[in-house]
Amino acid sequence: MTDTFISATEMLQNIRNKAISCVELLQAHEAQINAVNPEVNALVTLDLERAHAAAEKADAAYAAGNDLGPLHGLPVAHKDLTDTAGIRTTYGSPLFANHVPEHNALIVERLQGAGAITIGKTNTPEFGAGSQTFNPVFGATRNPYDLAKTPGGSSGGAAVALATGMVPIADGSDMGGSLRNPASNCNVVGFRPSAGRVPRWPKGLGWATLGVEGPMARTVEDIALQMSVIAGPDDRSPIAIQEPASIFNADLERDFKNVRVAWSQNLGDLPIDVAVTQTLEAQKPVFSDLGCTVVETEPKLTEADEIFQILRAAVFCSEMGP
Repeated sequence: MTDTFISATEMLQNIRNKAISCVELLQAHEAQINAVNPEVNALVTLDLERAHAAAEKADAAYAAGNDLGPLHGLPVAHKDLTDTAGIRTTYGSPLFANHVPEHNALIVERLQGAGAITIGKTNTPEFGAGSQTFNPVFGATRNPYDLAKTPGGSSGGAAVALATGMVPIADGSDMGGSLRNPASNCNVVGFRPSAGRVPRWPKGLGWATLGVEGPMARTVEDIALQMSVIAGPDDRSPIAIQEPASIFNADLERDFKNVRVAWSQNLGDLPIDVAVTQTLEAQKPVFSDLGCTVVETEPKLTEADEIFQILRAAVFCSEMGP
């Protein structure tokens, strides 16, 4: 049985070396889903019939000498806030419990266009509102390290699916930590790109910069791989950064000598948990060992939470008021 915990990069190498077929890779992940998902409830809608058809097509294309793209044959799951053509997308809300979009969101369009195979949707709080993952449609997603605890959110389903080997890559979104805190809670990697780096479409407020979409994976290398596909300009997004996605194909190795890193214990007296501060402080020497210059500073962010909630409310009123 294929190890579903190896990196996405290794899986792709195995496909290209013909050590495994796309169908076999999908079957391995399906077996892992059947074994684990009932306990953690991370994947809430599956479309494995369509996924198997896509995997067979990917194998046939490769046998004919064609390559569907940099993610050829790699299973992927999409956050249930993200529109997927022909696959139920509920936004975690009873109002949309049976909603099936007619079009893919741009990030899905790009992942599938690069050869990734959609297997289903990952759980999220209702409309993505919260740093946890439960909703009235599908219930709660459980942290795989302790089923009594939260995986964080709002991309909690994606983080858990990655941590348990049910998918090698996933997408998510982040308005106030939703790619990062579930990754932290589940020991995987979540990356919040700059606004416009991964263009969003469809989007009600095209100029808004608070919420972004981005990648999640088990390694930084796999994050860069996804960014090389989902980044890049698109005319449908007025804030799209014009640099090509190919910049993420560069070598990840670099010299960090004299790179300045700002280090804060409480961000201007915000209520940071003592256990978090202690954990981070213990890792502080890592930056110095890399050659970084660590500068201790306390930016005054005491009103950040109130400001965030006002901005988030404005977005929700505009996009979801009706």
